[in-house]
Amino acid sequence: MNALLPVYYQIKQNIKNAIINGEYKPGDKILSENELAEQFKVSRLTARQAILQLIQEGFLVSRRGIGTFVTRNHALISSFSLEFSGFMDDLFYQVSKSTTKSVQIARTAAPVPVREKLGLEGDNAEIVQINRVRFKDNKSFAYTVNYLPLDIGLKVCEEDLLKKPFMQIMEQDLGIHFTEAFQTIEATFADQDLAEKLDIPSGSPILFVERIMYGPKQKPIELVQSSYRGDLYKYIVRLKNMKRKVSNVWVHQSE
Repeated sequence: MNALLPVYYQIKQNIKNAIINGEYKPGDKILSENELAEQFKVSRLTARQAILQLIQEGFLVSRRGIGTFVTRNHALISSFSLEFSGFMDDLFYQVSKSTTKSVQIARTAAPVPVREKLGLEGDNAEIVQINRVRFKDNKSFAYTVNYLPLDIGLKVCEEDLLKKPFMQIMEQDLGIHFTEAFQTIEATFADQDLAEKLDIPSGSPILFVERIMYGPKQKPIELVQSSYRGDLYKYIVRLKNMKRKVSNVWVHQSE
């Protein structure tokens, strides 16, 4: 197991890879939750989380009282590579490849846009703001600001952020389960302050990504704003035309 990635995600990838490379054939029955929990030395709840995500992605089909089976949708299986099959996969991959060397944590009043996006009530609502410079291959490649509700943010410490990815802290240490995210991507330029943080000339191209992370029942848990160096980061989307019974559906793949 990779200590940098959530355990359920690694189990999910293990099963998905087995489907994609043909170890599991369409229609095959996979191991039960109890069997997976025993194989990977995890709780049944963790194994169930991995299976449920694969069901949501369409790779598995659950039959009540019988078991869980690999989809017979050959087109879906062949449309994905072993790398990424969506936003969350890409996110986990990126955080596993980066390190944090500069952290600032502050309890502060929530700006109106942040308050609205996190669904916080009251004009005096407070948040925890975490500013980080993230490195890849010993080069600063992203400046990230995380906005968290107090009940979550006060549990995060600088020491942990310098040792392990933020996603690992949230998922494994704090037991937070992300179910979905809403993300916007914008091409822009670095101002003087951001340029100094990323060690690039002022006016350099930047990819600005804003993401709202949601938990169960679509509750906003975190607002993240990241500025990526244009010379070190790219986000590629491959579109596949999936033929369905009623109509064609375009499926995106992140890399």
